Amino acid sequence: MRLKNMYGVIRNLNKYHPNGCNPYIADLNMLPEIRTKMRLTICDATTVIYEGGPGYEPEHSWKHNALLVAQDPVVLDSVGWQIIERMRAEMGLKMLDSEERAPRYIATAAGREHRLGTNDPRRITKVEV
Repeated sequence: MRLKNMYGVIRNLNKYHPNGCNPYIADLNMLPEIRTKMRLTICDATTVIYEGGPGYEPEHSWKHNALLVAQDPVVLDSVGWQIIERMRAEMGLKMLDSEERAPRYIATAAGREHRLGTNDPRRITKVEV
């Protein structure tokens, strides 16, 4: 997911993983060097990992054969999370929220303090081609 990918630009990542990376991911994406430069995000969702990770685990992956493209990084992460949850349900797994593993940083990034984008499904337009 796009918001967390920005962890690759900082040192000492281990310091920012407590609480499911919340609010650290949202805070990082507030930096002007990131916020003002990221205008379009393309996510390779050709193969999606729905359990385990972040490394590739073939037994917990499936060919989704999609690209996610968004100008809003919060939208991209919200849609990505929905895709993962849909596959988890198909595989009979619990939702991430019920396992205390939901990416709460998405709501933080969309919240009043950060305003990095929206996670409101009523404001998200999906175009499939």
